[in-house]
Formats: sequence, C-alpha cells, structure tokens
Amino acid sequence: MIKFKRLNHVHICVPDERLEEARAFYTDIIGLKRITRPDESFNAPGYWFAINYIELHIGIETAMPRSIRHYAFEVDDITAAKTHLQNNSVEIMEDSVIPGRSRFSFFDPFGNRVELLQML
Repeated sequence: MIKFKRLNHVHICVPDERLEEARAFYTDIIGLKRITRPDESFNAPGYWFAINYIELHIGIETAMPRSIRHYAFEVDDITAAKTHLQNNSVEIMEDSVIPGRSRFSFFDPFGNRVELLQML
C-alpha cells in the first residue's frame, strides 16, 4: 500500500518557441509566484511556480516516445511505494536527480505518467 501525503506538482508542456510567453502568462496574467528550479537537473529549459502548497512546472517537450507531462504525488515512504509497485508488475523509471527529493516515475495502464516523490 502507498501512503500518499499530497499532490506535489503538475507538469505541463509548451512548444519551445512559446516558453517565454507561458512564463509571462502564468506570472503577469495568472499572478503565480515563480520559484527556483534546479536547472542543472534538466536537459531542457522550464519554469516552476508556487500555488499555495502545490507547484506548477512548465517545460518544453520535443518529439519523444512518451510524454513528460505528468502529475506528482508526495508519499511518506518512497522505498515502500516502489516495492509495492514492482510487486504488482509496474515498470519503474528512474528520474533525474533533484536535490532534496527522492523520486521515480511510472506509467499507468492508460499511458499517463505518474511521479512519486519523497522530500528529504
């Protein structure tokens, strides 16, 4: 069983040439507060925003076999969650390292990417 704490973030994608337009929209029009994104952890540019206790992540997406769009849940015990999923034949994908977070992803049977993370 996985013990969920909360929704941590939602990641949306925009075309590369519209990333700055997306940043302006979410800061100037929507009024979200931009927060620090550990850019060294990613291969592509993007922005992170705070919405109370949830984050909105915006990135660019190029042609990939699987989308990077996803939602992320914070859990109490990342190791137990991974073991539970593996015991149920769910394929785990290791994600890039982000300081202060232990995380991995998987795809549900319908093609939706899900990230589980534990804050360190």
